[in-house]
Amino acid sequence: MPTIQLISAFLIGLVLVYVSIPVIVRISKEKHLYDEPNERRIHKVVIPNLGGVAIFIGISIATLLSLHQFEFIEFRYIQASLIILFFIGIKDDILIISARKKFIAQVICALILIIPGGIRFTNLHGILGLYEIDYIFSVLITLLAIVSIINATNLVDGIDGLAASIGIFSSIIFGIKFLITFNEDYAILCMAIIGSLLAFLWFNVYGSTNKIFLGDTGSLILGLLIAVLVIQYNEFALTTTPQEISFSPVFSLAILATPLADMIRVFTIRIYKGKSPFAPDMNHIHHRLLKLGFSHFNSTLIIVFTNGFIITLAFAFRFLNKHALMALLIVVIFLLLQLPDLFLKRKRKA
Repeated sequence: MPTIQLISAFLIGLVLVYVSIPVIVRISKEKHLYDEPNERRIHKVVIPNLGGVAIFIGISIATLLSLHQFEFIEFRYIQASLIILFFIGIKDDILIISARKKFIAQVICALILIIPGGIRFTNLHGILGLYEIDYIFSVLITLLAIVSIINATNLVDGIDGLAASIGIFSSIIFGIKFLITFNEDYAILCMAIIGSLLAFLWFNVYGSTNKIFLGDTGSLILGLLIAVLVIQYNEFALTTTPQEISFSPVFSLAILATPLADMIRVFTIRIYKGKSPFAPDMNHIHHRLLKLGFSHFNSTLIIVFTNGFIITLAFAFRFLNKHALMALLIVVIFLLLQLPDLFLKRKRKA
């Protein structure tokens, strides 16, 4: 196991982000690059929103410097996609761009990963009776997965610490899986993500003079990286035991349960009301928790622990048929997401 490279990726990411954020905050304040409060914003004071710049620097440099003798051919395509999303995110954080342009950029990045990068689902592990799939179907289903995960991560970034916590949580689990399957290059990438996000989390949650938000730059980058981890975990699982092959798609669903379910829920509400699914509103699960009186910190803890509960549930019932287990998880996830609304109704009646 490449222990030195793993520690190196973690520490370099941690130090680079920790050192760069105060500089980014100072420049943001001098140039008035703020996240301006409005009727949709939870915060009431101007806060720099270019934390994604530090995340991009930390993850990119930490991974590149720590790979050492690993080839990691796919990383060139991952990096190319990250650079595109980096500039799209920067423009959106500073000038604001349309949802359509962001969507087109996400599709382009996904296709870079899928076609030249070869990062795609080639097997559905028996879901709906499907195993190996043809190239066109592989491209389409992977494209849908990448764009969905990017948007889910982007949308969940609404309160302090939430998106970063989900990123850390996911990277720890996938990093362990990659080490078990001897895919150390991806484990190194996971450590770079964890180190970078931990440093960001400190300023995002506990910062006072140097408080900063992830911004679209950070959430888009993070979403793309999580999508890559999900796809490669499922692909690498194909070389392991039959049990792991069968369990990997269900496990992936459990890890991403909260952001994906919240995105589907919010998109459904918007479409039902005749609005664009990308029209911003205050219907996310974290908004509901804030309305119940929970702080940003406590709301983040509730959502992360809920996700942990779903993962534990998946593990506890992994002996079930994968379709039965997936159905069980979907029912539990959406029931849990309804709880804040039920409590809000009771609170209003009281």
